[in-house]
Amino acid sequence: MAERRVKVTTEVGIQARPASAFVEAAGASPEEVAIAKPGGEPHDAKSILQVLLLDVRAGDQVVLESDDEAVIDRLAALVTGEVPTDTENDRAEEE
Repeated sequence: MAERRVKVTTEVGIQARPASAFVEAAGASPEEVAIAKPGGEPHDAKSILQVLLLDVRAGDQVVLESDDEAVIDRLAALVTGEVPTDTENDRAEEE
């Protein structure tokens, strides 16, 4: 399972609306996707309740795990505020 440690740099962390977008992105993957704080137990990244229970704030580090590296890329982009523009998404889909 691929793993990536990411520092959350979005202003509100993974709370409310950002958590909903995070869970939606994780849910798009057919693979299992987990999120944890370093040294903590992994939580199901497809569950809004599990994600909110982590109480991830701006500046926190999280560990993302999945066999689907593309979903890890998308989730990392969401929590760092580096979400690609539609033009970049369109180019990636064409390749």
